[in-house]
Amino acid sequence: MLIFASTVFLSAFLLFQVQPIVAKMILPWFGGSSSVWSVCMVFFQAALLIGYAYVHWLHERFTARQQVIVHGALLLLSLVMLPMAADPSWKGAGQANPSWSVLVVLTILVGAPYLMLSTTGPLMQAWYVRAFSTDAGNSRAYRLYALSNLASMIALLSYPIVIEPVFGVGIQANLWSAGYAAFVALALATAAMVWRSHAGPEVKKHAAPVNVPRPALAECLIWVGLGATASTLLLTLTRQLTADVAPVPFLWVLPLAIYLLSFILCFDAPRYYVRPLFLAALPVSFFAIDRALAVDMGIPALVTIICVSLFVFCMVCHGELVRRKPHVRHLTLFYLMLSIGGALGGALVGLVAPVAFTSYFELPIGLFACAALTVIVTWRDIHKPLWRAAVILALVGYGWRLGEISIDEVRGYRVTVRNFYSQLKVRDTVHSKQGPKRAMYHGVIVHGEQLLGDDGRGRTPTAYYCEQSGIGRAIRGLPQDRALKIGIVGLGAGTLATYGRAGDDLRIYEINEQVLDLARDEFTYLKDTPAKVTQVLGDGRLMLEREPRQHFDLLAMDAFSGDSIPTHLLTIEAMKTYLGHLKPDGILAVHVTNHYLDLLPVMAAIAQHFGKVALKYEMDPGDQDKYCRNSIWVMIMSPDRAAHLPDQLKGGLPLKPREGFKAWTDGFSNLLSVLK
Repeated sequence: MLIFASTVFLSAFLLFQVQPIVAKMILPWFGGSSSVWSVCMVFFQAALLIGYAYVHWLHERFTARQQVIVHGALLLLSLVMLPMAADPSWKGAGQANPSWSVLVVLTILVGAPYLMLSTTGPLMQAWYVRAFSTDAGNSRAYRLYALSNLASMIALLSYPIVIEPVFGVGIQANLWSAGYAAFVALALATAAMVWRSHAGPEVKKHAAPVNVPRPALAECLIWVGLGATASTLLLTLTRQLTADVAPVPFLWVLPLAIYLLSFILCFDAPRYYVRPLFLAALPVSFFAIDRALAVDMGIPALVTIICVSLFVFCMVCHGELVRRKPHVRHLTLFYLMLSIGGALGGALVGLVAPVAFTSYFELPIGLFACAALTVIVTWRDIHKPLWRAAVILALVGYGWRLGEISIDEVRGYRVTVRNFYSQLKVRDTVHSKQGPKRAMYHGVIVHGEQLLGDDGRGRTPTAYYCEQSGIGRAIRGLPQDRALKIGIVGLGAGTLATYGRAGDDLRIYEINEQVLDLARDEFTYLKDTPAKVTQVLGDGRLMLEREPRQHFDLLAMDAFSGDSIPTHLLTIEAMKTYLGHLKPDGILAVHVTNHYLDLLPVMAAIAQHFGKVALKYEMDPGDQDKYCRNSIWVMIMSPDRAAHLPDQLKGGLPLKPREGFKAWTDGFSNLLSVLK
C-alpha cells in the first residue's frame, strides 16, 4: 500500500501545484483578467477527462501487464517535455480570441506531463484492486482517492503561503520539473510491482470481478450532474472573488482547496457527510450567497460567506456522489462520469458563458442545478405527499427568485455586454445634485460617467478624473504653452479625453474591444475632444513593449479589472517599460483606488527601485461635490521634477517604502502583503 499511496500522493501534489504556477506564468500574457483562471480550469478539467477516459479504456481493454507496458512507455515519453518553460514569443498571442489561445499555450507548455499526472489516481486504484482484490483492498481503493485530494489541497494551500512568497515563477517551474521526474521514477516502480503481482497462475486469482452489473444510464447522468454542478459553483464563485479583488493565485487557491476538502471528507470517510446537517444548511447557504451578491461588504465577510457556502454546496454534491458510488469493478466508469461533469461545468463557465450570456447567468444556473439535483437524489427519502409538495413549491420559488436576480442584472441598463475580459453595463440615472448622467459599470464598479444635457456639461471631467483629482492636477500642471503627448492605459468611458487641447496627441491603449465600442457609441468624450486621439487595441503593457519610444509628457495607468488592477501592470518589468516611454521630466500616473488592496507599498517599492519619487494624491470630495468621486492617484517622477513641482501638484504626500516589502516582479508578487 505504501508505494501505491506514495505514487498517488506525489502525482496529486504535482497536479495541483502546477495549476497556479502556469496560470501565474501566463497571466501577464492575456491581460491579467480573472477569466484566465476560468479558462485554465477548463484546460485542467478537460485534461482530467481525457486522462480518466484513457484509464477507463486501458482498464477495460487490456490485461494488467499490457497496461504496464503502455503506460510505462507514455510516462517515459512525457519526460521529453521537461523542463517546463514558457516561450516569451507567445505573449499576447490571439488577443482577439484569448480563450482558445490560452488553451493552446497550456497544451504546449504542460499538456503531456499534466495528462500523465491526471491518470495516476484512478489507474493506481484500478491496479491496486487487480493486485489485491479483497474486501479490504476494495475499500482501500476509494480511500486512495481521498489521499489524492489531500495531496492536492496541501499543494494548493502551500503555494500562496510557502511557494509564492519565497520563489520566483522560474524557480517554481524548475522545482516542479524535478518533482515530475521523481514522480515518473516512482510510477515506474509501482508498475514493476503490478507486473510481478500478475506473474503466472496468480493472474486470475487477483483479477477484478467481472459479473457486477453495469450502472444504469440514469445513475451515470446523476453522477455527471452532481460533478458538473459542483464544478460550476466552484468557478462562478471564484470569479466573484477574483473579478472584484484581484486575479491572483491566492484567491484562486482558496475556493479550490475547499472544493478538494469536500472530496477528502466524503471519500475518505462518508460519515463526515452528515446528511441531515448539510441538507439543512443548504437553503441557508443559498440565502447567504443571495445577500453577498446584493450587499457591498468587506473582504473578510465576502470571503467567509462565499467559502462557507461553497463548502456546503460541494459537501452536498460530493456526499451524494459517494452515497451512490458503484462497486470497484466500475470504479473507472465512476471517475470518468465525474470528470465529464467537471469538464462540462468548466466549459460552461470558461467557454460558453462569455460568448452566450450578457451577464453572469451561470451562477444562478449552478445554484438552481444544485437545488434541483438535491431534490432528485433525496426524492425517495421523502415519503409524505405533503412534504413532497412543499419541496416542489420551494424549488419553484427558488427558481423564480434566481430568475428575478438574473433579470435584475440587466434591467434598467441601456447596454449590457460581456466577453472574455469583463461584463460591461451602461445606465442612465438622474442624480439629485448632478442631474441626468450616464455611467459605465464593470460589475458594480463605475468605470467612468458623463453628465447629460445641452449646456456643455458633457465636456466636464467627472468621477476619478475631475479637476481636483490627482490625474486632473497632473495634466493641468503640464506645460500649457506647447502641444502635449499623453498616453492612457485603460479607456473606460474616455473621460481623460476632456483634457485634450487642439494640437495635443492622446494615445489610448485598451485591451477590450467592447470598451472601445461603448466609449464611441454611448459617450461623447472621444468625439468632443479637439485633440488627436489614437486608439490602440491590445494589452497596454504588451503594446508599449513592442512600440518605439513614445516620449510621453504623462502616461496614465488606469487599467482596472472590476475593482482590481491586474498585477502584471505593477511589476518592475512593467514599470521599466512605462518609464522608458516618458520624457526625462515626464510623469507616470497610476490610479490605485481600490476597496480591498492597499497598493501604496507596491508603488513606493517600485519608485525606490528606479530611484524615483512617488507622491500620493488622495481626493475625498464629500457629499456636496457634483462631479468627483473618491480617488487615489500616485505620481512617479524624477527627483529633479519633484523638486520643481508646478502649483497644481504641490501638496502630494511622499510615499516611503515599507520596511521589508519586496517590489513585485513578473515572477514574484504577494497579494497577502497588501490586503486591507
